Amino acid sequence: MSGAPKPTPGPAQWGDLLPRLLSGVAMVAVGAVAIWLGGAVFEALAVAIAGLMTWELVRMIRPRHRRAAVQEGALAAVALAIALYVPGGVAAIILGILLVVLVGRTGAHPVLTAGYGAAIFLGAYGLVMLRNDAGLIWTLWLVAVVVVTDVAGYFAGRIIGGPKFWPRVSPKKTWAGTVAGWIAAAAVSAWMQFQFGLPVWLIAAGVGLSFASQMGDAAESVLKRRMKVKDSSNLIPGHGGAMDRFDAMMGAALAVALSMILAGVA
Repeated sequence: MSGAPKPTPGPAQWGDLLPRLLSGVAMVAVGAVAIWLGGAVFEALAVAIAGLMTWELVRMIRPRHRRAAVQEGALAAVALAIALYVPGGVAAIILGILLVVLVGRTGAHPVLTAGYGAAIFLGAYGLVMLRNDAGLIWTLWLVAVVVVTDVAGYFAGRIIGGPKFWPRVSPKKTWAGTVAGWIAAAAVSAWMQFQFGLPVWLIAAGVGLSFASQMGDAAESVLKRRMKVKDSSNLIPGHGGAMDRFDAMMGAALAVALSMILAGVA
């Protein structure tokens, strides 16, 4: 047994608790209002998040190109804002142009830049299309699935532990936490299906969406490990960056966007 004393929780370990709580409350409040109001308010929030995530992407890939990162983030936001008001075919062309510019100006890791850039754009696009076309309840369902997946996964992983789900990518994620996320997503989907008269297949879709949100989280972990950074940025006090907070949401939204495109409704 080691004679070294074990560290005890002290003020320094809780130093970021207040800013974390305050910024968390602020994000929930802004998100709730935007989802409830929909329309231009929700679109503006999605555009802003996509722009910030693109800024962080370029910033991680080319840390010294700070000005270019700001410019590419702004470009992505403008491109998405335009894409929301044009036919789907034109939006696809806008995405293609954006990716060419991103890859060309970033000048490093072209596959990562294009892949993550496309995922951010399509995720934000799908989120807006879901709110505009399907309505408030469906958007709340997506958000609820992502939230309960994260919460159930966290507590089950901590309490049960066990084998790791994907140790090379996310060492802290366990199979217990992963499956708990699926179960929680199925439960909240079943409740919403019963409460609002939604289709029965919503339960299975909830599990699929839960997995997509987990893959969004894993994808960001891969990027950060590849770029050797702890957080995508320090934009949000106590939380890291926009990608750190919205990776799971964008993973789920990307799945929705691809589903809508394949179904011919986007």
